[in-house]
Amino acid sequence: MTDDARDAKTTARHFFLGHEEMDYQIQCILGRSYYGGSDTGEILACVDRIEDGDFESWYAAWHGMAERVRALADASTAAGHDVSARAAYLRAANYYADSVLFIDGTDDPSRQLPAWKLHLECWESFCARLDPPAEKVEIPCPDADVPMPGWLFRPRGATGRLPVVIFNNGSDGATSIMWSSGAAGALARGYAALVFDGPGQNSMLWLHGVPWRYDWEKVITPVVDLLVARADVDPARIALSGLSQGGYWVPRALAFERRIAAGICDPGVMDVFTIMSKSLPPEMLPLLDAGAKDDFDKYFAMGMQAAPPAALQEVTWRMKPYGTTSYFEWYTAARAFNLRDVVGQIECPIFIADPDDEQFWPGQSKELAEKLTCPVTLMPFKREEGAAWHCEPKARSLYDLRMYEWLEGVMQGRDEEGHEGRQ
Repeated sequence: MTDDARDAKTTARHFFLGHEEMDYQIQCILGRSYYGGSDTGEILACVDRIEDGDFESWYAAWHGMAERVRALADASTAAGHDVSARAAYLRAANYYADSVLFIDGTDDPSRQLPAWKLHLECWESFCARLDPPAEKVEIPCPDADVPMPGWLFRPRGATGRLPVVIFNNGSDGATSIMWSSGAAGALARGYAALVFDGPGQNSMLWLHGVPWRYDWEKVITPVVDLLVARADVDPARIALSGLSQGGYWVPRALAFERRIAAGICDPGVMDVFTIMSKSLPPEMLPLLDAGAKDDFDKYFAMGMQAAPPAALQEVTWRMKPYGTTSYFEWYTAARAFNLRDVVGQIECPIFIADPDDEQFWPGQSKELAEKLTCPVTLMPFKREEGAAWHCEPKARSLYDLRMYEWLEGVMQGRDEEGHEGRQ
């Protein structure tokens, strides 16, 4: 374990539960309240019903709250109160998604897909009630005959060609969390926003079985193609923002896709595999290097038999987006998710968040910033600001302030051919 990782373990405070990942997720849910993605009383009511480390009680608390809030939304819809309905549908969408975060450790993991589908229904009901409504778009998928779904948001009253931010989700975040993780802040500042599900994410994974890919430029290029073909988008002012593991996918795409004016990583991720390799017994790495699939899978399975339920739940959940049940194939695929061979190809300016107590990829924001040769801003987010932990879960307002002020400086003065204009 690195010194940064040790520091994160010793200094990060658990506010609600002793189970580290549960506590972190509660902080994420709490942070969404700034943009209406949750409500404080509803969160605390759920926390009161959760037994520390008990996955079944987690599912019951959040799913029950989602059902209650969706009923409120449906009643408001029936009475013609679209503003109230819109707000409740967003919270319900998030709570349904939150309920299945630990579903593989519960009595009945098959409840995951029905709950996720309810999340999608509520998300689309929210999007339809915005002013103006979000536009559902279809983006060609490099891995499937079905398109990647996207939702394009425009600021109220906006006309002409707009700057746009593409919001790239992370490894397991629900589509609906992207509203509170950048999209709402973009609209408030006059940007259009595009949220989409890529391979291995949300609808592409759960409905179509399409796994992740490491070469994310194949995903982002059709997204940019869609935007530059539109008369309401300024092709010279397109930014790409990545949340969580999106902090790997964004710079990977930027190494090849030149039409993007600015990149944003929250946080920066040089190598996705590092978080997995830390938990692997040293004697297993030679098996991985040698391609000894059968032996690797056998010994890994033996280890999992003795592992606590929390570890089994985590491994089961993390393997799904890779599209395999083989531990060897999972680890082998993850090794390709690194930027070392392409980081020097990135040309556009990049903003990298560097939060205290980063628990998943400690030190990698700094490492990425040091390896880049393009203009880079490494932005610290401090514990004393309430901005510690992965993706600054309790400080989305501060994050948006710093990131969007940086982005304004990058975008200002760019002409439609992508050249720098006069300031």
